[in-house]
Amino acid sequence: MALRALISPFLPRERPIFRKLELHVAHGCNLACESCSHYSNHGHAGTVSVEEADRWMALWSGRVAVNRFSLLGGEPTIHPHLPGFVALVRRHWPKTQIEIVSNGFFLHRHPSLPAVLAADPDARLIISVHHDSDEYQERLKPVFALLEKWRRDHGLVANIRPASKNWTRRYEGFGDAMLPFEDRDARRSWEICPARHCKQILDGQIWKCAPLAYLPMQKARYRLSEKWDPYLAYKPLEPNCSDAELTAFAALEDEAACGMCPAKQRLFELPVPLRRPRTRDGAVA
Repeated sequence: MALRALISPFLPRERPIFRKLELHVAHGCNLACESCSHYSNHGHAGTVSVEEADRWMALWSGRVAVNRFSLLGGEPTIHPHLPGFVALVRRHWPKTQIEIVSNGFFLHRHPSLPAVLAADPDARLIISVHHDSDEYQERLKPVFALLEKWRRDHGLVANIRPASKNWTRRYEGFGDAMLPFEDRDARRSWEICPARHCKQILDGQIWKCAPLAYLPMQKARYRLSEKWDPYLAYKPLEPNCSDAELTAFAALEDEAACGMCPAKQRLFELPVPLRRPRTRDGAVA
């Protein structure tokens, strides 16, 4: 026992494990899914450079293990250098499963992507389908034609995820009128949360979930109610945290911040999320 105490500082430390770590490579989205938990229906814009993401990942890759790393947004294919993020994640987390989650409409902008994904045995493309209407399915036809070509040419098979099934409301209202839920049962909110294991890396910090990570972005754009103030006060994990703080963060389940989300499923039928062209006066055509 005494010997182990002497040598323990020199033994490799077991890194905490995150089930999932997500990175917004682009904040904007070409769709407008009502009550999107990433607020991607609120007209945000901007991208994260590969160099910036490299710096963020370097702060954490030696300290945490990641089972699955998701590149998403917003819509990740908006980023002009999306394929470069695959090698970046692989360099920082050699054993993680990498996934790109996309609605597919801008895949044609990235002709090098299928070869990049096919060359990595543990990287995959997920196409998130957000509606089953005839209009939406018609718009998807060229996307699936491209995926079929990528399958023939590169052996790449995309996973199709019906994202609009069991769609739930994550907050009330929109923009300035957006409000948190007040169910006052943080434990139950965490238990039913689809993002309870989806930590975010943003600005070099680790955030509990997307609704908390991108809430300051909402505050910068909209005049949010003071009811959001307790959640805007949330403090993410800083890269200079202690090992004890990191371990505690990795194990933490529900906390007060979970109260912003519903404690029971508020299911609703997602309207067609295709953005409509606008006329000269700004009205939807």
